[in-house]
Amino acid sequence: MMDKITVVVPCYNESCVLTTFYDKIKKIKDKLVSEAILELLFVDDGSSDETLSMLRRLSASDKTVRYISFSRNFGKEAAIYAGLKEADGDFTVIMDADMQDPPKYIIEMYNMLKLNRELDCVAAKRITRAGEPPVRTFLAHMFYRLINKVSEVEITDGARDYRMMRRNVVDAVLALSEKRRFSKGIFSWVGFNTGWIEYENISRAAGDTKWSLWGLMKYAFEGIMAFSVFPLLLPLIPAALFLVSGIVLFIIAAVKGLSAVSGIAAALASLIFFVSSVVLFSIGIIGGYMSKIYSEVKSRPTYLLKEKSVSFADEAEIRIHEAQYTDVR
Repeated sequence: MMDKITVVVPCYNESCVLTTFYDKIKKIKDKLVSEAILELLFVDDGSSDETLSMLRRLSASDKTVRYISFSRNFGKEAAIYAGLKEADGDFTVIMDADMQDPPKYIIEMYNMLKLNRELDCVAAKRITRAGEPPVRTFLAHMFYRLINKVSEVEITDGARDYRMMRRNVVDAVLALSEKRRFSKGIFSWVGFNTGWIEYENISRAAGDTKWSLWGLMKYAFEGIMAFSVFPLLLPLIPAALFLVSGIVLFIIAAVKGLSAVSGIAAALASLIFFVSSVVLFSIGIIGGYMSKIYSEVKSRPTYLLKEKSVSFADEAEIRIHEAQYTDVR
């Protein structure tokens, strides 16, 4: 029996690149046709452009194309989670539609997993960030350094969501059903043996990135909170400094007496302002963790479906279609 590869593609306003992406994937499908069935599963993350209409047309013309569509924009993490839940292949790929994840590596990933039974997953990693704004590159490197110092798991700098996983890895990722997800951390947390494919950074084929600098910073903070409790312990450092400062000021006041009252008052006033700012900062950190708890307790769904394509009755229908496709070709 041939292997089935399900390619999960999160999409948010990607109408300008979908045709290019689909044409590239068709070439990969042709090369794999004698070894594996390749199925495309698009996840429309509440797009406001022509993305959904294009997916309907693709699904109607190619029975190896499926799609699901959200009722609104829930974010890429929700799209990845939904795609993994819908995927039923022996191997599952996650990749973007903007061509920053080269489709040609699907074949290399598949061959690596077939030749090495010890590997459970093959992931892609950028070795450069050429073409990105310098500030964004600097902040990205600082984020990975920070999270790897305070996190319970190692997250590879430059790692992308682009990866191929065996079924057991997909099941393990889905077992972590938290609402506010950070997939890069989840992929590391579940473990399994991972092989890497390295390549130079590739710019989008068309359109603009959906990630603003502020959005990336929020996402980074989510990742740190999801896989580290260090921010909760951070206020202990200034607390120790305040204790020492208070003791020193008390000793100075006791030794110099009333002559140094004005100086001591100024020092105490500065210390009060400083302490107040740190207290508010600490409350903000606690509020961040409480907001995550609040989200989990509400148990709202990670996403809501508005529409989905008709699924195949069974894999035999896929094989019949593939045989027809091969004959026509």
